[in-house]
Amino acid sequence: MNLTVSQDFNFKSPINKVWNALTDSDTLAKWIMENNFKPIVGHKSQYRNEQWNLIVDCEVLVVEEPFKLSYTWVGGPINTIVTWTLKQEDETTYLHLEQTGFEKEDQSFNGAKHGWAKMGEELKKVLEEM
Repeated sequence: MNLTVSQDFNFKSPINKVWNALTDSDTLAKWIMENNFKPIVGHKSQYRNEQWNLIVDCEVLVVEEPFKLSYTWVGGPINTIVTWTLKQEDETTYLHLEQTGFEKEDQSFNGAKHGWAKMGEELKKVLEEM
């Protein structure tokens, strides 16, 4: 079985501002976790949360600025791929998230669904402050 977490967000921000929030390490730290991310295909990075004793390993797979970003998301029991797709219409940027590769509907899958929804709310706050 291959399950996917799929979520849609929209922001009253230009696409380049949303792209920056997805690709700038300092901005990512404000709404996801501390990291050393760089939007360069092949770049390997880590997201770290000491409070949760969590390390997520990533490798950038696709960078199509400002429309698509994809990277591996490997940590604990999960080995998945996160893909962000962006599109702007008028004053709104639509952001679609897919995290693929879950093997079963378990704590990791449900945690990702809940976690990304919460992080989407954090992203909205970060964009409003930028």
